[in-house]
Amino acid sequence: MGRLETEPALSRPDLLAGPVKSALEGSSSAASVYVAPIDASLADTAAFCAAYDVSLSESANCVVVAGKREGVSYVAACMVLATTRADVNGVVRRILGVRKASFLPMSEAVSATGMEYGGITPLGLPSDWPILVDPAVAALPFAVVGSGVRGSKLTVPGAVLAAWPGARVVDGLGRPVQEG
Repeated sequence: MGRLETEPALSRPDLLAGPVKSALEGSSSAASVYVAPIDASLADTAAFCAAYDVSLSESANCVVVAGKREGVSYVAACMVLATTRADVNGVVRRILGVRKASFLPMSEAVSATGMEYGGITPLGLPSDWPILVDPAVAALPFAVVGSGVRGSKLTVPGAVLAAWPGARVVDGLGRPVQEG
């Protein structure tokens, strides 16, 4: 993919956040997941894609969304293409069963996941968080996603993301980005 130099993810545990490494070690899909080192200052999607010649339509973002109902917090991770945005207050809000949903604050997301902000990935998330996957992500031969750290990226078959424990494909999750 682009100019990424990938190798089997478990062969480079130094490029994985602890929860990601643990999740892969316990997965039968680990052999199809690859990792590539990147410049950590280029981890944000637009900068990364430009620097490594990866199309935005091959890159997927993992956003963490939360809402409360009757004093109980509900959290979900959403996997959408970089060319789209998660429908947080439509689709995600309804799935969580909350009145209003918003992005989980950075400090809470980092603390809850054990991953670096900007590198959060669905592999290794808390097991009680649903992972909502847009069909366009599930259809990719390989999606470029975070590795839990800003200094690397994973390439994961969309089918693996869609079948990951806790994941479900959700129609209408990703909405095209409005230009202008």
